[in-house]
Amino acid sequence: MIQLFQSTAHDCSKLVTKAYSTSFATAIRLLDKNIRQPIYNIYGFVRYADEIVDTFHDFDKATLLEEFTKETWLAIERGISLNPILNSFQKTVNDYTIPHSLIKAFLHSMELDLQKTDYTTTEELNEYIYGSAEVVGLMCLCVFCNGDITQYEQLKPAAKKLGAAFQKINFLRDLQADKIDLNRNYFPQLTSYEFNEASKKLIEADIEQDFKDSLEGIRKLPNGARFGVYTAYQYYYCLFRKIKNTRAIHVIEKRIRVNNFHKLFIVFQSKLIFKANLI
Repeated sequence: MIQLFQSTAHDCSKLVTKAYSTSFATAIRLLDKNIRQPIYNIYGFVRYADEIVDTFHDFDKATLLEEFTKETWLAIERGISLNPILNSFQKTVNDYTIPHSLIKAFLHSMELDLQKTDYTTTEELNEYIYGSAEVVGLMCLCVFCNGDITQYEQLKPAAKKLGAAFQKINFLRDLQADKIDLNRNYFPQLTSYEFNEASKKLIEADIEQDFKDSLEGIRKLPNGARFGVYTAYQYYYCLFRKIKNTRAIHVIEKRIRVNNFHKLFIVFQSKLIFKANLI
């Protein structure tokens, strides 16, 4: 009956992904069937860790994160956990030999969210983004490459850039919530949380370069992963364009979104490009 346990644990990770991010859930469904579940498992893990530091305001976050971290390593070591999210994650880590250094970096960034509220240098921001986003992309890349170390190393720089672009866009989109609810400022370009047209353009130029640097890597991904990752790229680039075309004061006042119709169009357009072998 262990198969039933594993299956229900996988279902939990899939449910978490769908509940928390319709965009990522859609992109995962565009991957080859045999690699969808491992990506659900990675997302479920990082989502729960992020929830601890971002939303559990009425609880002892530090203790919860410490316990979550200990349970994560124990699950990986044992090859099983009664926590379904951690059980699914450990299986993916062990099946695809995901480097433990990536997991350590991710958990370190979660700890930073409990300790640090203002990132005043590019070095500080880069350290945080590496752990909170780039390593998540690298975990997924381990699944996509399925043990091909040469391919992994070749695609690693582009995967990091894509993760960085996604994270910086999330920071821009959630600027007001981060400031009011969490008292956080991730951008060194902002002084005393001042967000205006000049600082906005500096941040956008940085994101634009990340997008450019990541695209060539997407083109070299295995066929089973390329369409899903490219669609996610196009969705985030669409969100980025909307933010670029929105005045700084309005970016602060409202959360910029891509409507469902436009999301469907992005999927359709990406499919045509993929079918035409243009990526």
